[in-house]
Amino acid sequence: MAETPPKIDFQDTRLAFSHMSDKALKRRYRLFKMIDSPFLTKIGPPTVTFSLKAGLPVIGMIRTTIFDIFCGGTSLPDTVSRSELLFGNGVKTILDYSVEGEKTDAGFDATRDEIIRTLEHGAKHEAVGFSAMKVTGIASFDLLARLQAGAALTNEEKASLDRARQRMEAICKRACELKQPVFVDAEETWIQDVIDQWTEEMMEKYNQDGPFVYTTLQFYRWGRVEYLKELIEKARQGGFILGVKTVRGAYLEKERERAAEKGYKDPIQKDKAATDRDFNLALQLCSENPEVTAICCGTHNEQSSLHLANLMEKAGLPHNHPHFLFAQLLGMSDNISFNLAHHGYNVAKYLPYGPVRAVLPYLFRRADENTAIGGQSSREVSLLRKEVRRRKGKVG
Repeated sequence: MAETPPKIDFQDTRLAFSHMSDKALKRRYRLFKMIDSPFLTKIGPPTVTFSLKAGLPVIGMIRTTIFDIFCGGTSLPDTVSRSELLFGNGVKTILDYSVEGEKTDAGFDATRDEIIRTLEHGAKHEAVGFSAMKVTGIASFDLLARLQAGAALTNEEKASLDRARQRMEAICKRACELKQPVFVDAEETWIQDVIDQWTEEMMEKYNQDGPFVYTTLQFYRWGRVEYLKELIEKARQGGFILGVKTVRGAYLEKERERAAEKGYKDPIQKDKAATDRDFNLALQLCSENPEVTAICCGTHNEQSSLHLANLMEKAGLPHNHPHFLFAQLLGMSDNISFNLAHHGYNVAKYLPYGPVRAVLPYLFRRADENTAIGGQSSREVSLLRKEVRRRKGKVG
């Protein structure tokens, strides 16, 4: 059986980069050639951190290079031009306020308010289809970990967690009111059970009339397919729409190191093949239950994207079915995003934004991911080179 309708061609660089001028294309090509160096990616984060501490003027350089590739701007208004450019090519935006590391109630409140602003902004701008949030942007990581571990909490700690849950509810309630969905990102396993529980409660309460709150499942973890089956049954029994974003995962090394250090069972799949198998099984489950599930297939994997397209064809679902969305990160896998959009599928790009210094952890993860996972940056370089040559009238 073919894995996809043959009309989708992820090697079509003309479609993949039609939104980019010749100048922008060549600049992107040069930058990805730099990112493709494991040595530069390895020394980059500590060098930048040292330079910032030493007061060296590196922010401007970051702003015009890696930040410009992977981020939509330093503020919400900055994101408008990039969102409109994407939308003009059939791709919507997922606004992601990517400031990390807040530690105080004032900081958590400010993050909550900014995420709500993204929802309100999206309700007024057709180009913006979704927003995203990390629970650790509005709650103490340490307290979430203590809660999941069953530690004895003081009254003050319980009150702090209650305030965090109220922040999450304020965001989800506003998403429902505006009919502007929000994705709750997945995080480390030792806080994820709490995040799962809170998100389930929000979905049951606010997804009665549509998928306005999405949970995120990381399939580099074993046991997530079984959890997805449980969620589908809960949605069916509870009369709500399950919103689920499927991803492979982003904390593999950290997870394995902690499991070894603490002496508990490694939560990560034994190999990539097992991850790929479970990811694709999740796509199948959602395609078989479109009446109670809404899926955001968050992947840079071409085969998984084609697999879901094929499952939709097999199930007789239209390309633009409102419960099916493909998503990639800004600056990555344009060959997937724009080719799918060209063929009428719902597609969105994660568009992170925030002050340059504050989003550095996000940028470091993107650079590391590009060199570490499946030769992502090498693939980007190859596709960009192919399009540069095509525009020059050369073969290859």
